[in-house]
Formats: sequence, C-alpha cells, structure tokens
Amino acid sequence: VIETIEYVLGTVSHTASYLRLWALSLAHQQLSFVFFSMTLVSGMSAPFPLNVFATYMAFACWFGITVAILLGMDVLECFLHTLRLHWVEFQSKFYKADGYAFVPFRHRDTLTKTDD
Repeated sequence: VIETIEYVLGTVSHTASYLRLWALSLAHQQLSFVFFSMTLVSGMSAPFPLNVFATYMAFACWFGITVAILLGMDVLECFLHTLRLHWVEFQSKFYKADGYAFVPFRHRDTLTKTDD
C-alpha cells in the first residue's frame, strides 16, 4: 500500500515539475512580446521620414534585448532545470542503493600495503 501511495505521489510531483518548464516558456513568450511591443511597435509608429530610421534602431534595440536577456536566461534556466529534472526525478525511478561504501583512493594506503 505504501509503495502505491509513493508511486502516485511521485508521478504527480514529477508531472508538476515538468509542467513548470511549460509555464516558464509561456512567461518568456510574454516577456518577448512585451519587448517587441515596447521597441519595434513604437519605432514603426513614427511619421514617414523618421519611421525608417526609428524602425532600424528599434530593431537593433529589440534584438539586443532579446538576445541578451531572453536567450541567455532561457538557455541557462532551461538547461539547469531540465538537468535537475533528469538527475533528481527521472533517475530516482531507477536508482537503488545496493552497492558498497565508497573508499577514497590514497597513495599512502597503496605504498604502505604489504604483500604477505
């Protein structure tokens, strides 16, 4: 009975963690839309002789903001989050602690060992 409860709770919590990635992608899409509307739309709304230069400068500003903030933040965040999900939650399904205790290697132990 306990194993069934742990399995159901683990499945729900793992699914919720993967849904967090989906929520983060939606938040970043909205942030990108805000950057787009603040820069490019304002550059295109200028009068004709000025709107060509304003659109060019607004695109440069939008591109810089998008690459610097969104791309850098998304790559780092998504990489670290999925690494954590795979390491902690996905691997917890297969890990069994049935090995032997870790004994660190030391040169002193090797040199003092005698061959009897």
